[in-house]
Amino acid sequence: MDGDSVVHLGGCHCKHVRWQVEAPSSVVAWSCTCSDCSMRGNIHFIVPSSKFKLAADSDKFLTTYTFGTHTAKHTFCKICGITSFYFPRSNPDGVAVTVKCVDAGTLAHVEIRYFDGKNWESSYDRTSIASFSKSGNEGQT
Repeated sequence: MDGDSVVHLGGCHCKHVRWQVEAPSSVVAWSCTCSDCSMRGNIHFIVPSSKFKLAADSDKFLTTYTFGTHTAKHTFCKICGITSFYFPRSNPDGVAVTVKCVDAGTLAHVEIRYFDGKNWESSYDRTSIASFSKSGNEGQT
């Protein structure tokens, strides 16, 4: 995808949780079929955690949900309940950013790939998802 990085701004519905993320204007996003993502209809792109910055005071509005292996940390706003980002099991060194929570104007193109979260181990082995949280690979193929 497009290698030119831009700063994307975004957050939750009530705007108590705000963040910025450095990523290309064209990204690869993942549609996952795990029990959590499929219920929420979550489509997300993954960046190294060093490219993600939570705005001041946003952390006091966050809470975290875990299940299964408890590796993924699903963060959501305590006020409106929106998960605008989380820390995925596939990329514990990265951040998964919900595409629909990025403010309009900076994402030019989103390529959606599918991750079979119901068969997590085999999907992890088949896809390149783990590489997306490595520096230099943000949003790339």
